[in-house]
Amino acid sequence: MKTDKTSRTAQYMALFRALETERDANDKLFSDHYAIHFLEAKLRFAARMSKYSIIRKYICNTIQKKIPGALSSGIARTKYIDDLLQSTVANGVTQVIILGAGFDTRALRLDFLESIPVIEIDHPNTSNFKTETYKSRIGNLSKNIEFYQIDFNKQSLEELAAQHNFDFTKPTTVIWEGVTNYLTEDAIKNTFSFIAKFTTNSYVIFTYVHKKILENPCSFLGGEKLLENLDKLEEKWTFGFRPEELSNYLKQFGILLLEDMGATEYRAKYLPNRAENGYEFYRAAMAIKQ
Repeated sequence: MKTDKTSRTAQYMALFRALETERDANDKLFSDHYAIHFLEAKLRFAARMSKYSIIRKYICNTIQKKIPGALSSGIARTKYIDDLLQSTVANGVTQVIILGAGFDTRALRLDFLESIPVIEIDHPNTSNFKTETYKSRIGNLSKNIEFYQIDFNKQSLEELAAQHNFDFTKPTTVIWEGVTNYLTEDAIKNTFSFIAKFTTNSYVIFTYVHKKILENPCSFLGGEKLLENLDKLEEKWTFGFRPEELSNYLKQFGILLLEDMGATEYRAKYLPNRAENGYEFYRAAMAIKQ
């Protein structure tokens, strides 16, 4: 991705959350009234018009044809991560860090985070766009949210932590959503090493893609076309895990895998009445620092 623009895929995820917000109260997993503010004009218009069932059906069918399974996977995964995060807070977490925060709005929309410090870390371009959008659309933000900027070409997470005096003694949950598939293996290792600095009973909630999608895209519905489109957007996927190897991989950092679900599983859990195929390669996991 070019460094002078925000992620197109982040826009799509915000669109998915905005579409979910327009559903009837008894038919939606969550509401995110902030997501729509991050959308370009035509996507914002589409989200607002989706309150009409015939238009919603057209939008959802169009998304399913272009990116099979992405919409339902994205919505179910959002709710799954929300619930995982809430469980960690119930277990004593007193600080949340969101790596590569993008257009994540959990710090604002989840009531159980109101009194918990939330640190969002992202590239300066995305972070500036987000904070300016918040200021212009929402006004003053809660004092529990901090926005820190990092250019990984110039600075490490350790340097950022030293600059801002991170407290590694606080039980912390790190959310790392929609990022690992864009990184190198060294960057993955460095990030898990950083996460491992936090105290015992800290958590990491992260997403990843099945390594098989990178090796043989045709093995998944819509996989080949998806990777081609990502290349055109200059948002190429570069890294994946094999689910059966993830637990052992994390052990080298003193981190224990607790949960690991693919799209088929979290869709079945949260959207049993919205049958949709595709995106089975996109997974979400939670682990704990021992």
